[in-house]
Amino acid sequence: MKLEKLLTESLDEMGDQHQGSSKETPLRPDAFDISNTEKVLQIEEKIQEVLHILGMDLTDDSLKGTPRRVAKMFVNEIFRGLHPDNKPKSSTFENKYKYGEMLVEKNITLYSTCEHHLLPIVGKAHLAYISNGTVVGLSKMNRIVDYFAKRPQVQERLTLQVVEELQKILNTENVACVIDAKHLCVNSRGISDISSSTVTSEFGGRFKEKEVKREFLDYIKLETEF
Repeated sequence: MKLEKLLTESLDEMGDQHQGSSKETPLRPDAFDISNTEKVLQIEEKIQEVLHILGMDLTDDSLKGTPRRVAKMFVNEIFRGLHPDNKPKSSTFENKYKYGEMLVEKNITLYSTCEHHLLPIVGKAHLAYISNGTVVGLSKMNRIVDYFAKRPQVQERLTLQVVEELQKILNTENVACVIDAKHLCVNSRGISDISSSTVTSEFGGRFKEKEVKREFLDYIKLETEF
């Protein structure tokens, strides 16, 4: 019992410290050996067990469909970014108009899930790049953020994954990302600080230069009005 208590306390402490294991999402080699349909069925059974242990009456009209709804939500919605088949196709185009300044896509709405407590992360992502001859469709930048967000995540890892993916697509190091998000594992439990948010950033290539970085940060502070 003492060892079990120490292990539990150690895991709790690790979760609260928001440590990440690597830049890659930790997936087992056999992660996709079974179909999504089978995953839904297996998760449904486990959610039934959890609710039963909590003492919920699963024969109640309000609850009897909950295990299936949660299972489908996990596989098809909030964790769909785990499956490589859902990775957005990101075609690039020649920069024929020779636009040489930075392109900024700001206020990209972000919904993710904290991998420590499986509670929501909600915020905004701001992306920028400087073309080296190719450009990418604007909506693809939103889709890249959404793809990597739709999985159990750590905000630091999400920021790095988004930047590295866009660098790969555009074949340039000149990519930057800032994410400002609220973590419900902080806002709604534990310390329950509803006002705090977390900011992470990654600057590649020319964005490491002081003036270029400042220009990007100034752009994302601009008010967008219509």
